[in-house]
Amino acid sequence: MKAVMIMYDSLNRHLLSSYGADWTVTPNFSRLGAKTVTFDNFYIGSMPCMPARREIHTGRYNFLHRSWGPLEPFDDSMPALLAKNGIYTHIASDHYHYWEDGGATYHNRYSSWEISRGQEGDQWKAIAGIKEAPDNFNPPHLSKDSPHRTQDFINRRFLRREEDMPQAMTFRMGEEFIEANHQTDNWFLTIETFDPHEPFFVQPSWQKLYEYNYDALGITFDWPPYRKVKDGEEKYVDHLRHQYAALLSMCDHYLGRILDVFDRHDLWKDTMLIVNTDHGFMLGEHGWLAKNNPPLYREISNTPFFIWDPRCGKKNERRQSLAQTIDIAPTLLDFFGIDIPADMQGKSLGGTAANDFPVHDSILFGYHSQAINCTDGRYVFMRYPQNEGTICNYTLMPCNMRGFFAPEAMKAAELSKPFSFTKGMPVLRIPGRIIKESGNPVFAKNLLFDLAKEPEQAVQCNDQSIIKKMLEKTSGLVKASDAPEEIYSVFNC
Repeated sequence: MKAVMIMYDSLNRHLLSSYGADWTVTPNFSRLGAKTVTFDNFYIGSMPCMPARREIHTGRYNFLHRSWGPLEPFDDSMPALLAKNGIYTHIASDHYHYWEDGGATYHNRYSSWEISRGQEGDQWKAIAGIKEAPDNFNPPHLSKDSPHRTQDFINRRFLRREEDMPQAMTFRMGEEFIEANHQTDNWFLTIETFDPHEPFFVQPSWQKLYEYNYDALGITFDWPPYRKVKDGEEKYVDHLRHQYAALLSMCDHYLGRILDVFDRHDLWKDTMLIVNTDHGFMLGEHGWLAKNNPPLYREISNTPFFIWDPRCGKKNERRQSLAQTIDIAPTLLDFFGIDIPADMQGKSLGGTAANDFPVHDSILFGYHSQAINCTDGRYVFMRYPQNEGTICNYTLMPCNMRGFFAPEAMKAAELSKPFSFTKGMPVLRIPGRIIKESGNPVFAKNLLFDLAKEPEQAVQCNDQSIIKKMLEKTSGLVKASDAPEEIYSVFNC
């Protein structure tokens, strides 16, 4: 048995033809849907990038206990468990957060790994004379004004040809692995690209697929800000949507190359294929751009998911059962006949792929120290902080995205008793975000949406009986996750 997982970053299902989009050019995603089972109610767990990846490794929620960070010494890593049980594991990736402090423990859990450089602000190429990007390159008032903007400007000087683009190189490495190993049994390959994450940098050949004047703005603008859309910015939003669409079509092309390899070697007979993402992305919907700040509307939380399981052979079908990111690890372990650790909260989706067997009554999703969101597939309930307090990080790896925790935070750290899943290890309790009523515009409010009546989530549902029911579901899942004490007091759940 063999398995391949193709993972994208910030893939918005609402712009895929296999999920009903009628203006983007994504024929290979449609082709994928015909060869796999498509999930309609697949959700994220923890946001954003690395918290989601920790869930893919561990099969349990990250966001209730800590923010962005590495794998922990007590974590059950799915690739490591596979390797321990005789399954060779390999990752080909251009996701540059893996070689920063907050992600450095992930790729080393594989038997081997390959990287391609140059995405976003990856500290890759050096031109010491360039101190800052020009004003017409993702202008600071529209996008990020940081050293990463300058580094991205430098990196692009070395990405003139499509074959040099990180995504192209990543998929080529994945293709090479399959070509070299397709006759060998017992391996798991992850092909993971940062695209279509911003900046939406893409070669002009992909822009030509769309009848749109990409030069009309007179500036390079493919790096959206993380904020609300301001009055008069409609032309910028339209431009970003088309930049994203062009990059999405590039993603579609390289997906097709892997499907070609599956066809060429008839891997469908014994090889599981999973295609997924960590989260979606806002492109003007609900008046927002990007992520991190808006409520977790479906454009971010309800993600595309495709699976081919050769054991059941089901394809060109859709599934309505509720599933999410924490289910990926147990699904792969189950496929290879490996026991699923007791600490994993996720469930194998083998039965769901076969006959839509339900594995969850309800699920949680969210960011650390922000709203705790819950859905049962029909209702989406967003529970914001109800009381003031401090949300802490519980960790033995005090790193965030690009560095260590600040000395001020570490001075207040104290040793805390083990959680049920830390295998008897005590952890550091490090004070994090302070919740204050004055700084929270939705403090003490709940948001409830009835997806059966309002799939666009434009109008809230105010049925108090449903709110009570969803709060009970939220509380039960929080308790089952052995959440820290302050979660109960701050969120009153």
